[in-house]
Amino acid sequence: MLHATLRIQGPAAKVAVPAMGPETGRELPRTETSMRMDGDEVLIEVRAADSSAMRAALNSHLECIRIIEDIEDLTEMKP
Repeated sequence: MLHATLRIQGPAAKVAVPAMGPETGRELPRTETSMRMDGDEVLIEVRAADSSAMRAALNSHLECIRIIEDIEDLTEMKP
């Protein structure tokens, strides 16, 4: 089984848990995902049966992180 850990630090970390909770709870074929706070960062643990399942899971989580960061950038620009 393959294993990967994503770490989210900075301002995006505080909103990642409520925003990504449904994503980590979603069942993806051949994967297991968990999320937890560790101090000021969020750790997302992904375990997958094969490289295709790992790629799909990581792409999904990284896309969510990118969206969180994009929204953060947009809201910082507003007065």
